[in-house]
Amino acid sequence: MSQFNFVSDLQNALIMDGETRGPAPRWKKKLEASLNGSVNTTRSVLSVSYNTSFSGVQAPTKTPGKSSDAKTKKNATTPTKTPGGGDRFIPNRAATNFELAHFLVNKDSGDKSDEDQEQQPTSSNENNVQASAHKGERQKLIAEVAQVGESSKSGRILCYQNKAPAAPESHTNPLKVVYSLKTPISTKSGSRYIPTTSERILDAPDFINDYYLNLMDWSGDNIVAVALGNCVYLWNAASGNIEQLTEYEEGDYACALSWIQEGQILAIGNSSGAVELWDCSKVKRLRVMDGHSARVGSLAWNSYLVSSGSRDGTIIHHDVRSREHKIGSLNGHAQEVCGLKWSTDFKYLASGGNDNLVNVWSLAGNGVGTATDPLHKFNEHQAAVRALAWCPWQPNTLASGGGTADRCIKFWNVCNGSLIKSVDSKSQVCSLLFSRHYKELISAHGFANNQLTIWKYPSMVKQADLTGHTSRVLQMAMSPDGSTVISAGADETLRLWNCFAPDPMAAKKVSNVNSNAKKSVFRQSIR
Repeated sequence: MSQFNFVSDLQNALIMDGETRGPAPRWKKKLEASLNGSVNTTRSVLSVSYNTSFSGVQAPTKTPGKSSDAKTKKNATTPTKTPGGGDRFIPNRAATNFELAHFLVNKDSGDKSDEDQEQQPTSSNENNVQASAHKGERQKLIAEVAQVGESSKSGRILCYQNKAPAAPESHTNPLKVVYSLKTPISTKSGSRYIPTTSERILDAPDFINDYYLNLMDWSGDNIVAVALGNCVYLWNAASGNIEQLTEYEEGDYACALSWIQEGQILAIGNSSGAVELWDCSKVKRLRVMDGHSARVGSLAWNSYLVSSGSRDGTIIHHDVRSREHKIGSLNGHAQEVCGLKWSTDFKYLASGGNDNLVNVWSLAGNGVGTATDPLHKFNEHQAAVRALAWCPWQPNTLASGGGTADRCIKFWNVCNGSLIKSVDSKSQVCSLLFSRHYKELISAHGFANNQLTIWKYPSMVKQADLTGHTSRVLQMAMSPDGSTVISAGADETLRLWNCFAPDPMAAKKVSNVNSNAKKSVFRQSIR
């Protein structure tokens, strides 16, 4: 038959016209192969996946000692090109069991039970044993570095327990606060710095060292009134001028000072039990309002109403517009009333006494004075309560501080009468003030450190201690702009602290809450 094939090929070679009957070109063979087997081949390739339990393809099993491994590998090889002529292979991971794969990857080789070890082939090669041992050792090292082992209770990935090294004494880096807990001039508080030294010191000779008296106040016109001995002085904080307002006779003295919310009307409670009203712009006494049988140690204004607390244990509301000024009397304390504060919305009056009580009185139904019975009676303090302060941004929150036997700062919710929080300040609490620029609280203390302390509210984390007084700090008052605090100590000095100055560079600060009352009608009502 070979001769006939040779003759046929010779004739085809001599034919000049028509189709050549030689072997098909390479492109034609590839095209025919793709058209004939593309469907079946594509299906067989796409069925190959990483998890054969979902793909329907049975995975080849390895039997030690047999030579079928090579054939199995040849059959299970992944094609390098797709049947359609593409340039790369894209696997289908829709049927992959990632949870099982994650478990197998992170499974420690040391967690295998004895039964699993018995089920393993006895003739496993040494490479697998070395690989598993290396894997277990690597996971152990990772667990030790990350500290996520059994000894770590916090569960944190990284835990830094060592502090930054201290800088040398000659180091002058302006960021030295990073290297120390305390700085000599300022203390870091969040994103601002609090000066820990007083900005100015004023002499206050003959300042009475009495825990139950309130002998200083700062007016909205930037004038500080202070009682020294039997005299009352006015200090203009803007100009520095000092003026004597009045001088009492021998044996008589001022026990409480309080400015009206707006204007230059000063209320003075004296040792005889009377409340005096002074027009400080004219240095003139307007009237005297009696009603108490003992000294008046605390005063609080509510527009045209001034409330006075006395050693006789009573609180009297005086309407300064009326000839008959006495419009109400409250009997809620058994001993001297030494603290008195109206809330920022003027709906509640808080009173603290030497009987360790804090009473909260609600506004009367007619809007004049308060109810005759206290709304709440708090008796958790163990000493006299003189320090009282209302939160400017939470009008229903009251802060109170106890004396030497108590030393606690407590926060009350006057809506439901519950105790919000109690903090042991470690020293006698003499005065409390809330900041209007920051969510902070400043407290004045007596024994043992005689300091002022700034607290972060409501966490009550101590921000800074302002030291300088050598005796207990009896009184505090805040400037009209809320940036400066003046403190009066038994060491006969007045110190100004610029501790709440707003930060002009800060993009967002706590809004300035105006705690002043509505405009007083005092001048329009009194002639």
